[in-house]
Amino acid sequence: MIDWLEEGENFPTVTGALKQPNGLLAASRVLRPERVLEAYKRGIFPWFNPGEPVLWWSPDPRMVLRPTEFKLSRSLRQRIRRGGFDVRANVAFDEVMQHCAVPRSGQYGTWIGASMREVYGRLHTEGYAHSIETWMGGELVGGLYGLAIGRVFYGESMFSRRSDASKLALAYLCKALDDCGYALIDCQMETPHLASLGARPVPRAEFVSAVQDLVSCPPDGNAFFSPLKSPLETS
Repeated sequence: MIDWLEEGENFPTVTGALKQPNGLLAASRVLRPERVLEAYKRGIFPWFNPGEPVLWWSPDPRMVLRPTEFKLSRSLRQRIRRGGFDVRANVAFDEVMQHCAVPRSGQYGTWIGASMREVYGRLHTEGYAHSIETWMGGELVGGLYGLAIGRVFYGESMFSRRSDASKLALAYLCKALDDCGYALIDCQMETPHLASLGARPVPRAEFVSAVQDLVSCPPDGNAFFSPLKSPLETS
């Protein structure tokens, strides 16, 4: 059994999350921006399909990527040196969300429904949610979006319409975050793809403890200026 959260009711402690499915903690009727911010600060995030109640999760372990640990492969270095693209921030946030919402091969739906797009769009207007975008020839070909609170970036989803387009966005994001003193990127769920980029699982207790310290620490500047610096540049 999980808790049903009424309006204004506090989240339960994350140690009460289910082991199967891993991390399911609570459910609520509606999704609100202030509730999302509160959740992230506690190591919790929303993930649900359209038409379902809002489901709140805190899996154990938690997949994280430290900006300094991003694996910049030889092939990606060569791609950056060749150029022919721009990586920018917050130019087309809504469009990035729309692309991320397109079902992948083998999927029959998306968890990025209308309520998610509305709430994260409001958080973008309020300065919390950001998009990192890869552009080629004036066309948006890849990117990602997430929330920045304190010195933590909470990654939500990414998409790619050209080879390496989302990896380029993530590489440039890691450079920008590192330059501004961000310590952690929350990748939420463990996947082989994220592991290949340098992300690793950590115990939930360790993650929650780190987040509690980092969300109250302001960064050393704005990591979301456009265009972003190349990962090959020295600080």
